[in-house]
Amino acid sequence: MAERPHDPDRGFAAANGWEGPFEEFSDYELPTYVGPTTFMNLPWITDPAELRRQGVDVAIIGAPFDDAVSHRPGARFGPRAIREAQYTSGSINSLQLGVEPFEVLKVVDAGDANIVPAWIERAHAFIYRKVREVAATGAIPIVLGGDHSITWPSATAVAEVRAPGTIGIVHFDAHADTANDDWGVLAGHGTPMRRLIESGAVKGKNFVQVGLRGYWPPVETFEWMQEQGLRYHFMHEIEERGAEAIVAQAIEEALDGPDFIYLSVDIDVIDPGLAPGTGTPEPGGMLTREVLRAIRQIVGAVDLVGMDIVEVSPPYDHAETTAMAANRAALEAISALAVRRRDGTSVRWDPPVERATR
Repeated sequence: MAERPHDPDRGFAAANGWEGPFEEFSDYELPTYVGPTTFMNLPWITDPAELRRQGVDVAIIGAPFDDAVSHRPGARFGPRAIREAQYTSGSINSLQLGVEPFEVLKVVDAGDANIVPAWIERAHAFIYRKVREVAATGAIPIVLGGDHSITWPSATAVAEVRAPGTIGIVHFDAHADTANDDWGVLAGHGTPMRRLIESGAVKGKNFVQVGLRGYWPPVETFEWMQEQGLRYHFMHEIEERGAEAIVAQAIEEALDGPDFIYLSVDIDVIDPGLAPGTGTPEPGGMLTREVLRAIRQIVGAVDLVGMDIVEVSPPYDHAETTAMAANRAALEAISALAVRRRDGTSVRWDPPVERATR
């Protein structure tokens, strides 16, 4: 049996071996389960003036809201779960792209929108305000949802900040989310793309959708989409032609018209056998690796001005597989942006002072 320390005259720390020259690590370098929960242990900076002063390139924003769901709830817990679904900390290296993104870009966690439950209009208002104030600093907001209704205020905010330039949307989803209403509710999670188009924030011809499948929406909704000029790709096209060909076509379509691209990823585009933690699971979806590769390819090819990752519902997420996919989706986008910066392409935007502080 080991001998217990028993010399109090030396001091308990010395007697117990606690006075050694131990290295102290920064919060950023600590294991991910230590300290406050931020995305990849990145600094938590919520003040827009500080984001601008530091020249932040990418800012993570949480939108913990799911009061607009039509089926399974729980996505309000998505932002926290996505932040926690990580095992690395400190400087990381993308094996796919050969870049250390946090050495190339200034990335921070800008905190959450000021959400309270059971008040859709207020939640959307504060998501809009949060995304707008972050985007106005020149940083690219990556918004962690939350149900898909958050895309309406989030993309609207980015479109306003970047006006008079126009934005297009590349939308990965099992569902088109272009319904006129959800049982009379105009702001449901099945309606955000229609609201964006009807409001004029985004033109229908600047929408590209990938991964649609299943039994929704009804025929009349697709007729409306055709009238608006939306371009969309069903899952059976991916099955027949391969994800590589469809993503290449989607990139070509995305670059046809708009000045900038906003990327919206509903995690249910992935097959529920791989990502079960979502509110409206739809069998027969894309592989996780296909979606992550698509994100790298799209962000590497377009001028990205914003992104959201939505519909992660932790109560249904066995072994955190869905949250991990969402976490990695954000990382792939950040890494692709880092490659663009490394290769000489501008990433962040330098807004006029009056717009950033308005």
